Amino acid sequence: MLSVKKINSEKIESISSSIECMCIGVFKGGNIKKDLSFISESDKNLLMSAVKLESFKGSLGESLMIYGTSSIKRIYLYGLGDVKSTGSDLLRSLSAKVSKDAINKKMKSIHLYIDSFTANGKFNNAVIEGALLGSYYFDEYKSSTSKKNSLDTIIFVSNQKELPVKEGIALCESVSLSRDLGNHPANIQTPTYLAKKAEDISAADNMKCEIIDVSRFKKMKLNSFYGVAQGAKEPAKMILVNYKGGPVSSKPIALVGKGLTFDSGGISIKPAPKMDEMKFDMCGAATVLGLMNAVALLQPKVNIVFAIGATENMPGSNAQRPGDIVKAYNGKTIEVLNTDAEGRLVLADVLSYVNKKFNPECILDFATLTGAVIVALGNRATGVMGNNTNLINDIKKSSEKSDEKVWELPLWPEYSKDIKGTYADIQNIGKNGAGTITAGAFLKEFVENTPWCHFDIAGTAWGPKTPHYQPDFGATGVAVRLVYDFIKNRSK
Repeated sequence: MLSVKKINSEKIESISSSIECMCIGVFKGGNIKKDLSFISESDKNLLMSAVKLESFKGSLGESLMIYGTSSIKRIYLYGLGDVKSTGSDLLRSLSAKVSKDAINKKMKSIHLYIDSFTANGKFNNAVIEGALLGSYYFDEYKSSTSKKNSLDTIIFVSNQKELPVKEGIALCESVSLSRDLGNHPANIQTPTYLAKKAEDISAADNMKCEIIDVSRFKKMKLNSFYGVAQGAKEPAKMILVNYKGGPVSSKPIALVGKGLTFDSGGISIKPAPKMDEMKFDMCGAATVLGLMNAVALLQPKVNIVFAIGATENMPGSNAQRPGDIVKAYNGKTIEVLNTDAEGRLVLADVLSYVNKKFNPECILDFATLTGAVIVALGNRATGVMGNNTNLINDIKKSSEKSDEKVWELPLWPEYSKDIKGTYADIQNIGKNGAGTITAGAFLKEFVENTPWCHFDIAGTAWGPKTPHYQPDFGATGVAVRLVYDFIKNRSK
C-alpha cells in the first residue's frame, strides 16, 4: 500500500508557510539559484555555501541537505545529471528515491518542486508516479503495530498551469492494489477473495460484475478450466466485470488474467524450493484487478470487459491426471501431458468464452505462464506475442511511454505444429523447447481471428528490483501503467 494519503499541488506563490522538507532537482551545470526564488535570502545563502563547500555539481546520484533557518525546515538538493540524457524512467526512479529518503529520515511530509525535475513539464507524469510508488510498503502481516513508513503527505510545487495529479494518484493506487494482491498469502487470497475484490471495485459507475462458480463450469462447458480446479478444495471462480464507458455500438477491449491463487503443480508437482512463491501465480489477475481499479477511478470513454480465471492447482484425490483429455469451451480437445502447465488450460476457456460472448475489439491476456520467459528475458522485460501487428505495435508504443519494457516473440506457424496432440487436437506442452512461444501458440487456438496480445509476466511480476520505484520485495504491479496508457489511447 502507499503510505502517502494526502497528495496535492500548489503554486509557488501560495506554498505553505511551514514546510518540513523542500526537495529540488538540479541538472548538472544548471543554475541552482534560478530554482531558489521562493527560498528566504538567509536559507539561500546557507545553501549556496554548502553547495560550494561540498562541491555539489548536480551530477547524477549526488544529494545535499541543509537545515533551514526560516519556514522551510530542510532543503534537499538532488543531482539529476546531464539534462540531455535524463529520460522519464530515470526521473521516475529519482523521484521515488526522494520519497524513500524522506521515509528513511522519518519525515511526515515533503514538498517536491516538480518544475526543477522536468524539462518544460515533459515528464510530469513520471515524477509524480515515482514519488508515490516510492512510498509503497507491505506489512499487513507483521505483528508490530508501528507503521514502517512515516511519509503521508506529498505536495507537488509548480508554476505550471495544471499537473496530472489525479491520473497519477489513480494509477499509483491501482499499481499498489495490484502489488498488495500479489503479496497476500494463498490461505487468505483465495478465488473467493479475488471475486469479492472485483465486486467491491465494480460498485463504481458504469460497471457490472458477474461471478461464475465452479459448480456451473461443466454445464457451461468450461471443461478445461474445471480440469485444473477439480483437485482443489477452494472453489474456483470465473470473474467477469463489464465496464461501459464508451458508445453502446463500440466493441469492448477484453482484459483477461490468470488467477492461480496457489500453484502446487498438481499431480506433476513442483519441487519444494521456492514453492512458496507460487502464491504469485495470480499476478495476471492482479494486473487485471489493478486496471479495473484505474478504470473505475478515471472512467475512460471506452468499453472494457475484465475477465479472471481464479483457482488453485492442487494434487487432491480428485485432481486431474497427466494423460487426461478435456474438451475446451470452443470444442477443441486437449491432451493434458503436464498438470503444471495449467495456466493455459484455465485461459483456454476464459479466452474462448469472452471472445464468443462479448465479441471484443481486441483481447489482452496477462499470465505468469512460463519459467522459460525468465531464461529468455530475465526480470527486465515482459514477453509479448500475438496475432495482429497493429495491436502489438500499439502495445510497444505504450511500453515506451510507460517505461514498462516488453519484447515481442515470434508466433510463426511452425510453433503451432509443436503443440499438436497425439490423441487429441492439441497438447498442453510443446515438444521442442521454445516453451514461452509454444505456450503462446496454445493460447492462440482460443482467440480465433480476434486481435490478441499475450503478456507472459512470469519474469516481471515479482523478483529482483532495480529502479527505486519498484518495491524492495514481492509483487511489482506489472503492466498496469502500460495498459492504462493503451486504454487511454483507445478512448480518444
